[in-house]
Amino acid sequence: MRRIVLSVLVGVLMFPVLATASGGGFDEKLFETFLKARVGTGDPVYWYSIGEVYSYPDGALVARMEGFDTARLVRNETDPKTAYQLSRKTFVYRDPVTNDIFREVDGKPATHIKYPYQYITYKLVDDRMQTYVEQGSGDRLTKLGPAEEMVARRVGEVVFFSAPLFLNFETPRGKYEAFEHYDFFIQPDGSLPNQLSWLRYGDLPPFLGPGKTIIHLVSWRADDFNALPETMKEWVKTDAQLWREPPKDMDEIRELQNPPEEAAK
Repeated sequence: MRRIVLSVLVGVLMFPVLATASGGGFDEKLFETFLKARVGTGDPVYWYSIGEVYSYPDGALVARMEGFDTARLVRNETDPKTAYQLSRKTFVYRDPVTNDIFREVDGKPATHIKYPYQYITYKLVDDRMQTYVEQGSGDRLTKLGPAEEMVARRVGEVVFFSAPLFLNFETPRGKYEAFEHYDFFIQPDGSLPNQLSWLRYGDLPPFLGPGKTIIHLVSWRADDFNALPETMKEWVKTDAQLWREPPKDMDEIRELQNPPEEAAK
């Protein structure tokens, strides 16, 4: 994988094909390329990730991470330039020495990442792709967007999509601030899995202490749950059975957004 990434970077330096200052570089073909690579064509897809968590600014390795995002595509029946991603994701923090999943640290229970769902709308508008995100439930339902910072680029036959996210909004638990950056690398002939590099700057998970963190993950796509490593399949079996597949339809999304205990209030 390192050789692949280095070759892409060299291509960027030698033959940059960039989005213009006034646009995101998208057209209908690249819009469809992104959807097919990121979300598939209807059946579930799985993006498996591994990486590291560093405290900032000292750079100490405080945890390793492993997890996956599973998603399915739903098309807009009347608008080919609009599509929806129904997904959920779970990530675990692991001891950097033993690689065991953290259950507690200094007496504090470890809180791992479990999003029961994320609902994302993609719209092609001129040469930009707009995204709208819904997550959370009840009083904590959050809607973000439109964001249109993602740009599409080509390096030879390889297409990559870059998306910086500047997160700055209020939640019931207080202010949420973070920076994330996604780089999807889409291979033209299917001989290699599509890849993603993800970087995040924000707060450390509370059980790991106060302060800031840099998280970096590398991800690649699998088209079957059984293709995930045994470590993830075991986590789903013991702690995250809901995450075996993405939400099946919009009805499930709406139920997760408004669970019975919230509807009864």
